[in-house]
Amino acid sequence: MLRVLTLSTLFPDAVRPGFGVFVGHQTRHLAQRPDVDLTVISPLGLPLAPLDRFGPYAALRQLPLFEHWAGIPVHRPRFPLWPIIGARLTPGLMARAIMPLVEKLHREKPFDVIDAEFFWPDGPVAMLLSQALGIPFSIKARGADIHYWGNRHDTGPQVLQSGLKADGLLAVSAALRDDMITLGMECDKIRLHYTGVDLATFQPMDRAQAKQTLGVTGPLIATIGALIPRKRQSLVIDAMTHLPDARLVLIGKGPEADRLRRQAAAIGVADRVQFTGAITQTEIARWLSAAEVMCLPSASEGLANAWVEALACGTPLVITDVGGGRELLGDSQAGHLVAPEPAAIATAIRAMIDTPPDRAAAQNLAAPFTWQRNSEVLYQHLAQLVNRAA
Repeated sequence: MLRVLTLSTLFPDAVRPGFGVFVGHQTRHLAQRPDVDLTVISPLGLPLAPLDRFGPYAALRQLPLFEHWAGIPVHRPRFPLWPIIGARLTPGLMARAIMPLVEKLHREKPFDVIDAEFFWPDGPVAMLLSQALGIPFSIKARGADIHYWGNRHDTGPQVLQSGLKADGLLAVSAALRDDMITLGMECDKIRLHYTGVDLATFQPMDRAQAKQTLGVTGPLIATIGALIPRKRQSLVIDAMTHLPDARLVLIGKGPEADRLRRQAAAIGVADRVQFTGAITQTEIARWLSAAEVMCLPSASEGLANAWVEALACGTPLVITDVGGGRELLGDSQAGHLVAPEPAAIATAIRAMIDTPPDRAAAQNLAAPFTWQRNSEVLYQHLAQLVNRAA
């Protein structure tokens, strides 16, 4: 039996059911293995009182300290958060807050390995827990944790230190692995661990029927992702001025929402741009099946789940040449890699609308990305670390 402590600040909860949903899927499939006993610790950062009673923190502070999520025991210990100014302090504050709980659980039933699901702040915290418990630890790199947190002057040194100390590392794409090596991490430690997709949910539906259900007519462009500057949804909105017959749906929520709405209004395309906010995966799959194109001109990615989900629905991609986009698409006609410019984006979208690629070809690109395969690779990786330590 492999006893796994999964450490993840990205994990779904009742307030944010879509928060880290990909980590939730991965963890659930690993926990379903009969040879795995898995516990999740998902620390919740809250500012000091009375700030924790306002805004989004008010709902988060009501979450239970312990619950079973999809049959998995999940602990949600609190730690003090210093927004904006205290990023470099976060790992130390988190480790200090959760250490008593981790040591108690380890005494009751010893863990074999720590599986950190994001490099920041999970990685440095996993390093401290590993030192305290005397067990191996692994860190998974997903994209922004390397490209953003790994390159900041205040957090980058801790990202690199934890990567060097880790017994094993995971990367969601070969491109991200190369970026980790550039930071100074050891190539031999890094194993590719592609994401998974729920192929029962994300599959092609009849496009006309999906459009009718959603009340959409004409060509539809979908973009999926948190509404944050790194995703650059603003470029797709600007591209709409070159696509007068198309509609755009932005799926997701985030701090950029109001600015993006103002942008759409200012350039006269607001009547053709729809914001859904956070929606379920079933709803996302319907929008993707209705869309002629999924466009996401991100500044950086590891290997975006949204790319694979779109392809699984038979929907081609227009994306920037970042992260694992090139290794995902290969020489397929089910996607275009474009410059991060509205005119180039619009040209690629128009080509997809006018000459649609075969939906089956797009779907086939997603076929290898199963959660079962994801789970098997993760299990082998963690078991190998334990055996090597023994």
